[in-house]
Amino acid sequence: MSAMPVMIAVLCLMAIAYRYYSAFLAARVATLDDSRRTPAYEREDGHNFHPTSKWVLFGHHFAAISGAGPLIGPVLAAQFGYLPGLLWIVIGVCLAGAVQDFLVLSASIRRGGRSLAQIAYSDIGKVAGVTGTIAILLIIVVALAGLGKVVVKALGGETVSYAGMRLTVNEHVDQSDGIYQIPAGSSLQLPGSTNETVLNEPFKLRGLNPPIPLDLATGFSLVLPTGAVRLMPGSSWGTFTIACTIPIALFVGLYMYKLRPGKVVEASLIGGALTIAATVLGGLVPESRIAPFFNLSANGVTWSMAIYGFIAAVLPVWVLLAPRDYLSSFLKIGTIVLLVVGTLIANPKFEAPALNTAFWGSGPTLGPRPIFPFLFITIMCGAISGFHALVSSGTTPKMIRKESDARTIGYGAMLIEGLVGVVAMIAATTLPVNDYYAMNTELAAMPKYHDRILAVAGPHGVEDIGMYEDLTKESLRGRTGGAVTLAVGMAHIFDSAARKFSSGAETSLRAFWKYWYHFAIMFEALFILTTIDAGTRIGRFLLQEVAGKIHPKLGITGGWIPAMISTAIIVFAWAWFMNSDSFATIWAMFGVANQMLAVIALAIVSAYLANIGKARYLWVTVLPMLFVMTTTSTAAVQLFLGQVDGIRVQWGNGTPFFQNNVLVNAIIEAACIAAMMVSGFVVIITAGMRVWKSTNGLKNEARGFEVVMGK
Repeated sequence: MSAMPVMIAVLCLMAIAYRYYSAFLAARVATLDDSRRTPAYEREDGHNFHPTSKWVLFGHHFAAISGAGPLIGPVLAAQFGYLPGLLWIVIGVCLAGAVQDFLVLSASIRRGGRSLAQIAYSDIGKVAGVTGTIAILLIIVVALAGLGKVVVKALGGETVSYAGMRLTVNEHVDQSDGIYQIPAGSSLQLPGSTNETVLNEPFKLRGLNPPIPLDLATGFSLVLPTGAVRLMPGSSWGTFTIACTIPIALFVGLYMYKLRPGKVVEASLIGGALTIAATVLGGLVPESRIAPFFNLSANGVTWSMAIYGFIAAVLPVWVLLAPRDYLSSFLKIGTIVLLVVGTLIANPKFEAPALNTAFWGSGPTLGPRPIFPFLFITIMCGAISGFHALVSSGTTPKMIRKESDARTIGYGAMLIEGLVGVVAMIAATTLPVNDYYAMNTELAAMPKYHDRILAVAGPHGVEDIGMYEDLTKESLRGRTGGAVTLAVGMAHIFDSAARKFSSGAETSLRAFWKYWYHFAIMFEALFILTTIDAGTRIGRFLLQEVAGKIHPKLGITGGWIPAMISTAIIVFAWAWFMNSDSFATIWAMFGVANQMLAVIALAIVSAYLANIGKARYLWVTVLPMLFVMTTTSTAAVQLFLGQVDGIRVQWGNGTPFFQNNVLVNAIIEAACIAAMMVSGFVVIITAGMRVWKSTNGLKNEARGFEVVMGK
């Protein structure tokens, strides 16, 4: 099966959905009216409420909603095969995700730019408002932690324990200061296993005691002792390029609003050119004197992101947030267009099977998580995302100039995000199967999945991970989290498309691989960081709305000090969660939190529609809400029970409570999952009661069914 027919079919389906279904929603359900004054004009303050050009706001909104979900989720879900994920993305985005984004945005505009929690207060009641506020705050923190963890896995250096494994080396090994340079072609074997994983790339090993006898030219074979770790370097090139986008965005904002007001196209071209230049210049960093400043550990990346998120969320929107988001969207949409065109030109073949039943129960990318319900939890933002409801009731409604813009910005931007998810799925599943799993399997777990991966790859499967590391100039094996896999997949598509036009120039094209890869990493990080800054700002708004009820000076209009304190609380919380557990656990929690928020958002919008006399159209929100509630609740129960098992194991191991980080983290995570579930069901129940009351206590069940189904 080739990718081009799939891409054409997806584009046609999305175009039909926008042309007809979004028009129906705009005219019949949301009843958009350009004669109404929007909150951007009614409450204009130049700080949060600021009338903004339709396309600049489209860029800001798209950049804010397009985080790691549509990029990483499909890459991880490729473990199940490409077909289940593609179906969920296309159906979900057209009938659920874009509907939620558009209707929440419309409701917020009509409610004075209020947040989702405040809409719950006004349209459902105090209980739902308080409960929704608690749930949303928890969900924001977990969601931002899940997004940020992707950047940490892609850029941060780390150590991976090889203790207890048998390492076999057939060549001489160099050593300096206790660090061993293990050559390519070495192999690893898990304790008690007969499977060997051959590593086609060199790596560094530390913690061998006693030292290896290096005078043996033929190499050695030994069981590695406790403390033996593989050193995974950070990406100084990627970190440098991403860091450069911050001053570039500041310059673009200054250019658009102060130096050349209104010259959006000029600012976009300049910003795009500077970003590409930063990507190219980044190639000089790893061998330069400044490399140590950008070769960060996982903790270094985490706290760098925290500092950035704090500053970006406190500054006025026009200084950094809006121009950075617009610049990011300019690059994002441009890159997606290039990837779509590249896919149509290269027409790569799907290497992954359509249905990979070998890993439907558990697998290397997601751990012990079955396809149901975790397909719908892993792929979230590309199909439906509760986080989008926060953006649609956060910064965007405070900046929209006229109501008709909401259709393009709300429904249209979500369709583009769905397209991002499709492109990510294609990029991952057209890579050789062995290389996909080499990048997405934890280093310590590779021998465990050895046989099943070989069965999926087939007899002709070849692993080229060493070649890809040489081409990209980065360490790729075991870089779980999906970001690295996607970057290699994108570079693969660009390379394949370029070869179509360059007969006989294959050798020269190989030199572009490292630039394509690092541009892709920068592209992914922009998706994530723009969501980090917008999400932190939304969390700050919500926290200040709550604080404002205690004292007006603590509210949104209370000045810089309350804003800084609220922002610091949100930033510290998501930074802590980023370091609390493994990527697989944090991503699963993010999925549950995100999709539960989608259920809450659809319940609140349902009550809003009933209150404004649109009960006949409740089916547009109730049906997707019921489906997402089913998948999310099932996943949440499984995750909660898993945390309970972890607590039971850790409780009796003899470690003092406050010194047992694993136990403390498991308790906090289990409590968060339980709180999100309880809050979600409270909102759903109270929203249902308000719908019933708003429709005047329908006389019988038959009539109730007719209202819900729109008859």
